[in-house]
Amino acid sequence: MAVEKMKLVKVVGVLSHLDEFLSAACADGFFQPEQATQFISSSLGFEALNEENPYSTLLQKIEELASASGFELKSVKVDPQNMSFSEESKKYIYDLADKFAKLNDERKQLEEQLKTCEVAIEQYNHFTGLDMNLEKILDCEYIKFRFGHMPKESKIKLAAYSDNASLLFVPCSSDKTDEWGVYFAPKEKIAEVDRIFAKLAFERLRIPLAVGTPEEIIAAINENIEILRSEIKECSERALQNWNKEESKCNLVYSQLKYLSSLFDLRKYSAVYYDGFFNLNWFFYTGWIPESKTDEFEKIVKKIDTLSFESETVSSDSKVQAPTKLKNKRIFRPFEYIVEMFGVPSSDDVDVTSFVAITYTVMFGLMFGDLGQGFVLAIAGFVMWKFMHMAIGKVLVPCGISAMVAGTVYGSFFGYEHALDPLYHALGFAEKPVDVMDSINGMLLMAIGIGIVLLVCSMLIFMYKSIKNKRIGEALFSQNGLAGIVLYLCGVCFVLDFMGAESFLPKPVFIAGMIVSILVIFFKEILIGIVDKHPDWKPESIGDFILENAFEIFEYILSFFSNTVSFLRISAFVLVHSGMMMAVFAIAKDGNIIVVILGNILVMCLEALFVSIQAMRLEYYELFSRCYSGEGRTFEPVKIN
Repeated sequence: MAVEKMKLVKVVGVLSHLDEFLSAACADGFFQPEQATQFISSSLGFEALNEENPYSTLLQKIEELASASGFELKSVKVDPQNMSFSEESKKYIYDLADKFAKLNDERKQLEEQLKTCEVAIEQYNHFTGLDMNLEKILDCEYIKFRFGHMPKESKIKLAAYSDNASLLFVPCSSDKTDEWGVYFAPKEKIAEVDRIFAKLAFERLRIPLAVGTPEEIIAAINENIEILRSEIKECSERALQNWNKEESKCNLVYSQLKYLSSLFDLRKYSAVYYDGFFNLNWFFYTGWIPESKTDEFEKIVKKIDTLSFESETVSSDSKVQAPTKLKNKRIFRPFEYIVEMFGVPSSDDVDVTSFVAITYTVMFGLMFGDLGQGFVLAIAGFVMWKFMHMAIGKVLVPCGISAMVAGTVYGSFFGYEHALDPLYHALGFAEKPVDVMDSINGMLLMAIGIGIVLLVCSMLIFMYKSIKNKRIGEALFSQNGLAGIVLYLCGVCFVLDFMGAESFLPKPVFIAGMIVSILVIFFKEILIGIVDKHPDWKPESIGDFILENAFEIFEYILSFFSNTVSFLRISAFVLVHSGMMMAVFAIAKDGNIIVVILGNILVMCLEALFVSIQAMRLEYYELFSRCYSGEGRTFEPVKIN
């Protein structure tokens, strides 16, 4: 359980050297800037540095250029020591943007023409049955026409108007729902005919008129489409040739801009002061570094003229909270994911990652408990971690291995409860060590025993944290400290004695222990206040003090009971697994292998989800509530590539 100590560093120097300092300090990714105005009084003349980033517009310009042209910008290595962005580079970006903008506009116009042609073909395809030149229709002086479509049932209704000599409907094609065609009417009767077809739900389609029959027009448009596609291809090839020619320089300019823009954004954390006596602008910069990097950071600062540097350790009661960087062994590191979901430890907290790694893995394995399914889960976790880069994958690998171990003890292999019998016989066992369905009481007692051990461990962690932060009173007299442990263990003995089981303490001892610990916790505020030297340890009202603490004692005892009982979910899920697999084999009847495989997949998916959630719930609510607050903030160093 390790949280790396952090140092607050303060740097003062001439403003002209600020970029040089930032470039060096943020090169290796162990420096997290803080707003400098928090650490210096405005009465000293320092104020926040407010500047507009001169590189952001150019960076946006070059990114839009690449995006519009369909090309990918790549970061290349640049030398921070010889970094400058001249007017020539700025002009290069705008000239390049203009060149590609013209090519993009040309291609866009061609693509719009192509789209128009494709829409026209789609429209004319509905009227290929019309064997008539469209220009002749257009030349009619006394006849009006309408292209469009109507529901198929409307064509039947149209028969009712067969006696109307003022209308003529020419069907051209049909699809599943509609009839496509053209209707004609004398010019003076067109309004009347339009009303008739409106009743028939005729939807007019305005098609672009051209010369020839629909088939001839489609053929002409197809020829035009081929020409447009050729021109679009040629335009794209010209753009690609230009990009290939400019790619190297463009990537270099892009990388320089990206670096300079990121560097300039870091200037906003500084405070500045104008010294009229020396006619100089000074900057004040603050940030956090790991304690192990203090010497390395000091060397960076000393290489730059005019800079002065100091570092300090910020106490836990400071107004500014130090960020947290977890430092765990490789085997425990994946479980930082679970801890950080609850919250990052603060400077006066403890890192419970190793505790979570052990307890979560064991609880998951006990609940999932199947040799074959555990193996599949471990493989799936490895794939998720290695190839899909999912943090949860690293957690599933040890959990799957734990499930394999538990499954070996339970004798479960993809739900087959006797598949491992030959193994047990070879090892000298008459049968498998634990038969889940025949040992229900034993499984329940095991879960309760695990809960008792883990709750005591969580309270020991609280004691360690309290002693580490020199809060001896809390370590001794709190409900989660020594007094709480005594009360809890004596309460366990009381329950065992009440149920007729053998207690690990004599009855007079645990009765006395309960009474003493209850009295200590009842007066804990006074006792903690005296030992830890709290200024306001005296109660304001004796009556309120007695009433409030009486209710709190009842709440503490109830929480001990509920937290312990909550661990029964471990045994419950062991039984659920066996029950679900029994259901799968019942459905499979004569051992239908397809049903067995599909059933195993379903059970694995459901149990992996439910067991993960339940194990996490036990960590967060039963254990973390007694020893961990998670009110810190993550260490997020800046690294300018």
